[in-house]
Amino acid sequence: MATDQMTVQASGKGPQPTVKPAPRRSLPVLDRRYLPVLGTFVVLVLMLVIGGTRYENFLSGRVMANLFINNSFLIVVAVGMTFVILTGGIDLSVGAVVALSTCISAWMFLHGWDAIITIPASILVGTLIGWIVGVMVHVFEIQPFIATLAAMFLARGLCYVVAPESIPITDATIVKLSETRWEIVDNFAVTPSGVIALSVVLVAFVTLHYTRFGRTVYAIGGNEQSARLMGLPVARTKVLVYVISGTCAGLGGLLFAVFARSGYSLTGVGMELDAIAAVVIGGTLLTGGSGFVLGSVLGVLVLGLIQTIITFEGTLSSWWTKIVIGALLLVFVILQRLLVVRRR
Repeated sequence: MATDQMTVQASGKGPQPTVKPAPRRSLPVLDRRYLPVLGTFVVLVLMLVIGGTRYENFLSGRVMANLFINNSFLIVVAVGMTFVILTGGIDLSVGAVVALSTCISAWMFLHGWDAIITIPASILVGTLIGWIVGVMVHVFEIQPFIATLAAMFLARGLCYVVAPESIPITDATIVKLSETRWEIVDNFAVTPSGVIALSVVLVAFVTLHYTRFGRTVYAIGGNEQSARLMGLPVARTKVLVYVISGTCAGLGGLLFAVFARSGYSLTGVGMELDAIAAVVIGGTLLTGGSGFVLGSVLGVLVLGLIQTIITFEGTLSSWWTKIVIGALLLVFVILQRLLVVRRR
């Protein structure tokens, strides 16, 4: 019998092992949360390509540097707005807080206050107003739209009390910050305001994606009731997001004061709408729970590129900036709505 088995094995006619085909590797599927940000990035690249082919020196280092430098204060304001919108709220007071920050800093410099006191004061006034709004929203359960609208009127009214007319800033520290440029490559330079804006973006990115506070912000925007049942600190977080937004607006006001070297009560009119538009174009859902701070930065750059292209065109009115922004905003809101419907 043993001889027969050996004969069968030697002849190769015995049972052969089954060979399973190697599993096919499936292509990675892009998370739908990244689609709005990807769309913003594609729009930004297309605008750069169109501008580069249509206008001479459009892609030069000087133009690209100015795109970032001239919008550094709006980037900071948009970062703060991102926190608020991620929770499903809104902040209409940031433009007025920017103006109040510039007016307070200009007034204090005019009356001989040192920069070491004036700079923190101009930022902390935004923190204070943000805290008041957060308390109104959480403790008194006032709708964010109404609470921030009241704060907007309060801040704008204080601007006219502090600086009814434009106040020039001649402080040596502000002048130095305004004139300082660090050239990285040929014709591409960064300023202290740009470095501050990048630092704010980096801190916000780490906070939203790598801390418990950031996860709570997303949870509140997704479903506030569920966040409460999970034991998350909803009350503290809702107040803090408005404090962050107010602080960013105060810092944005300081950067605008460095940029313009003056304080004026009409500064920042409509800036809250620009910040909201940048955040929405950057892919953050107005209903909250989904969005990225880097997307908001891309949204600000898209708005800046629209203005740059219209400036290069030369024959178009500046009002076309608002028209194009409005059209883009409508497109992105519709795309967001379609994504929400598909998720359901």
